[in-house]
Order: sequence, then structure tokens, then C-alpha cells
Amino acid sequence: MTRVMLAATSAAELRSLMRQRRSIRRYSAQPVPAEVVRELLTAAADAPSAHNRQPWRFAVLTESEKERLASTMGSRLREERAAAGDDAIAIANDVASSYDRITHAPVAILVSASTIDMDRYADAARAAAERTMVIQSTAMAVQNLLLVAHALGYGACWMCAPLFCQALVRDTLDLPAHWEPQALITLGIPASSGKPRTRRMLADVVRDRDVS
Repeated sequence: MTRVMLAATSAAELRSLMRQRRSIRRYSAQPVPAEVVRELLTAAADAPSAHNRQPWRFAVLTESEKERLASTMGSRLREERAAAGDDAIAIANDVASSYDRITHAPVAILVSASTIDMDRYADAARAAAERTMVIQSTAMAVQNLLLVAHALGYGACWMCAPLFCQALVRDTLDLPAHWEPQALITLGIPASSGKPRTRRMLADVVRDRDVS
């Protein structure tokens, strides 16, 4: 098989994985082997990053950490929604759903970003751009993890909740001060196929005269 044919086959397989992947929120109780988690984290760490500084940080949570984090974030969510005047039943359901999703996932990985190794600028605009590069790099790492998880037959879901209470998450998990929590990735054998998804037409999102 020629190099071009091999490349075409690999590209087709990769595109298939991208199209098939879904956010999975419910998992079977079957544990995820430690070697699989390590393989996923290795894939994440293979991502490109700004200046090659590799600003991502990952914490694989223990069972007690999952329960503690779910409880503390749930309490914060309840307080904030109550202060906003939301319906008490809706709040209770939201908190219970979040707690269940975290504690029943066989694996939960806290994703953080760190600016500790990045360039420093006195100029506010350049400093802000440098920080944005950290967030972009960390997101690319997580995309690697999600795709490889799907390729291995596992489901995963990106939960943004830690963004809303970064200091609380950091304190609850006793993380270093320079870790900025970004997301919680839950992982396991899928218990459902996930929700159908739609995508906008390329013409709606691409500025290219040849795209229609």
C-alpha cells in the first residue's frame, strides 16, 4: 500500500471517530483499567501547545475525592441558584443530577491549566493573549483524550462546572495554587449512546468562496 493510500485510510478512520463520538453522561459500573487511564493521559500530553510549554495539568480523582468534590460544588450551586431566585425543586434536581454524574462515573479527571511556565508581559493585552494560549492548549489536550477514549470503546463527557468555582475546586482537592481548574472529564463504559447532535453547514461558519 502506498503512503498516500495509508494516509487516506488513516484520515477516513479518524474522521469516522470524530463523527461518531458523543458526550456520554451515564456509564456502566465496570471499572476502567489504570493502564487505559494512563494511555488517555499520554494522548492528552501529546497535544500541541503554545511555545511547547504544555500548560495542562490533570488530577485523576479517588472515590473519596469524587464524593467530596461533588458535594462541595453541589453546595455552591445550590447557594448561587437560590440567591438568583430559582425554583427550589429545579435547584434540587440540578444538584442531584450533578452529584450523580460525578460520583457514579468510574473515572473522573480534573483538568486544570497553568500559566506558571508561560512568558510574562507588562502589557495587559499581551499578558491576556498569553493566558488565552494556555486555555487553548489545554483544550487541545482534552480533545486528544476524548477521541482516544472513544477509539478504545469508552464514553466521556466534558463538564464545565469547575470553571464557576475554581478556588473552591482547588481547595477541595488540595491542588497547587497555580492550577486553574477548567473542566471535569467523566469516563467509563457507555450506558447509553448519547444524544443525537447537529452541526451547522460549513457555509455558515467558514469564510471561503469555494464553500457552499
